[in-house]
Amino acid sequence: MIRIFADAEALSEAAAALFVRAAQRAVRNTGRFVVALSGGQTPRRTYERLACPECRDAVPWEAVHVFWGDERCVPFEDPRRNARIAHEALLRHVPIPAHQVHPIPCEGDPETAAVRYEALLRSFFREAPPRFDLVFLGLGEDGHTASLFPSHPAVTEPRRWVAAVPEADPPRVTLTLPILNQARRVVFLVTGARKAEILRAVWEGPFDPLRWPAQGVRPGPGRILWMVDAEAAAGLSRIW
Repeated sequence: MIRIFADAEALSEAAAALFVRAAQRAVRNTGRFVVALSGGQTPRRTYERLACPECRDAVPWEAVHVFWGDERCVPFEDPRRNARIAHEALLRHVPIPAHQVHPIPCEGDPETAAVRYEALLRSFFREAPPRFDLVFLGLGEDGHTASLFPSHPAVTEPRRWVAAVPEADPPRVTLTLPILNQARRVVFLVTGARKAEILRAVWEGPFDPLRWPAQGVRPGPGRILWMVDAEAAAGLSRIW
């Protein structure tokens, strides 16, 4: 399913509201809300909206666990670090217990970091399927999502939940399709005219996840939502 918004601000407001509803529902049903956040500039405004009083006060933060879909292997102080973006825009402004924030520890070797993060996830989900309540993802201009890049072996990884991408600059660590596709809800946030061409390719081109890894995110009917602004949707041949 795809929803088109007038601009990035309207999209961000709707994405924040979706987060609030998902958190309330998950805590009501299971006692906790487990989310995987994305990095980059597109979700930053969503995080800022969540930090505003009307959203912040509606989320049961004491029951929220935060993970990340991918991370750049740079120091936490580096502005490219996904965890830093979320911390600055959201996490330092809300009463979430510190031990329920689970950044990817990848300041050093990405393969070691991937093994450690997978161990953390397997411990966390030890009594249940590895099912995030909500995953936010972005879409790169080359069709990548998280740090699953075109033609990289991580795209076709069949078993591991976390993979290293040492070839990237900087090196990265990413969740893989086996765990992303277990999520109860996956939401892509896509904005800007520069994403119009790739959005059309992913939506209307042939199914080829090695070429366009975002196509490989297929958690099941009714469990994936694309939230895009009008500029990003301009290349679509029809309104879905």
